[in-house]
Amino acid sequence: MDSALWIAMLAAALGTLLMRLLPMLWMQRHLARRQDNSLEAMPAWLSVLGPSMIAAMFGVSLVPASLTLSSWLATACGVLLTLYVWHRTRSLGWPVFAGVAMYGAVKLLAGLAG
Repeated sequence: MDSALWIAMLAAALGTLLMRLLPMLWMQRHLARRQDNSLEAMPAWLSVLGPSMIAAMFGVSLVPASLTLSSWLATACGVLLTLYVWHRTRSLGWPVFAGVAMYGAVKLLAGLAG
């Protein structure tokens, strides 16, 4: 593998680790200072951190890497199927699986057609 790919993978792994580790370490120190392990001791911003990270990743994933018609079409079809399957099942796993499968199928068909 190219060294740039290894550096990118290391940076992604380190970023993922730090996003999880730093809030946990900060919260442990915060609770130890307060000597309070109740839910009221949690700062309000900490409850917003997880959903905001998920929203940021979702927003980034809505824009295809290559701005071609097939990529936009695959993204739109994947999002629509994801929303439909979520509406039917109200689960997390099946909608993601269906959306990724639809994206892959549209990209494959577009590659075969063009």
